[in-house]
Amino acid sequence: MTEVMEPPRFRLWQEALFAYVAPALCAGIGGIATGQTDLVVAALTSIAGTSALVAVVVGAWLQRNESRRSWLLRIPRIGLVAGFTVAAAALAELIAWSATQSWPLLPDRIRIDFPIAAALATIITTWRWRAAQAPKPAPAHRKTNNRKDIS
Repeated sequence: MTEVMEPPRFRLWQEALFAYVAPALCAGIGGIATGQTDLVVAALTSIAGTSALVAVVVGAWLQRNESRRSWLLRIPRIGLVAGFTVAAAALAELIAWSATQSWPLLPDRIRIDFPIAAALATIITTWRWRAAQAPKPAPAHRKTNNRKDIS
């Protein structure tokens, strides 16, 4: 007997939470292990913060537009993820560049932190959103044999 698995539900608050916690832990542990206090600080601010913000923005846009934009479901998942990721990383780099030009006290590392965090958050959020949109398979019908076995 095979059991039909339903796709996971997409919950924006979970995406935002994991988008903050995962990079904060990974980069924070890396900073502690290598003795880079600036990486520990960045892990909790520019890296995890950017990741969570991007996950919320991308996830909310996808949720809001899913019924009006059927092309989101027609494009192969990898194409959708790649397109959104390139756009998010480019926008994050533009924002980081503008911020470092406008406020010279900001560390130059945000020009690396922002696009990488945005790309990773977009990949994960878009992939998971698209998985949750998978068409639900029809229930499997079992054939029953109402004849009695006469031996």
